[in-house]
Amino acid sequence: MYRILSIILAVILWMGCTEKTGKGNPVVVIETKYGQIEIELYIDRAPKTAGAFLSYVDSGFYENTSFYRVLNVNNQPSNAPKTEILQGGLWRTKNDKARSIPGIPHESTATTGIKHKDGIISVARLAPGTANAEFFICIDDQPGLDEGGENVEDKLGYAAFGKVIKGMSVVRKIYLQNDRNQYLDPPVAIYNISRK
Repeated sequence: MYRILSIILAVILWMGCTEKTGKGNPVVVIETKYGQIEIELYIDRAPKTAGAFLSYVDSGFYENTSFYRVLNVNNQPSNAPKTEILQGGLWRTKNDKARSIPGIPHESTATTGIKHKDGIISVARLAPGTANAEFFICIDDQPGLDEGGENVEDKLGYAAFGKVIKGMSVVRKIYLQNDRNQYLDPPVAIYNISRK
């Protein structure tokens, strides 16, 4: 009996090496100089976007990249709707790689039901279907980024695909660093993003 319990315990510990949430969604960890940020990826609700992001994580694309852009109430035109986000990815450190990644088919907030609330992670884009490895984290609720929102000219919104579940204080600390013309000065290094 003791041997059977030992085997069962070993299997349970082995299965727990790659953390998933109660819904079976994967969790990734962003490592920065200010600490770690844990994000649950909603692969169940945004399979194309979360799946693409996870493939970039597994391919090592985010090793030695950065958080480089911040939008806050002080660095946007006074006559425009405001957005508060922290943006990161490959653009500043691996630009050629960033431009070589194909776009992800757009999954709108109306389709996924994932609204741009505090701590939600989403992909940056120009036109729908052009998003790839550049991502942003919402600071407070940002309904203007949802489908139909006032912050997106085409009204199709951005594709949200996960949420910070631990380390939002780290996100806010990075968000409050010095910026110049919406760019962090200096950028904050992302040492790596990996599965938990």
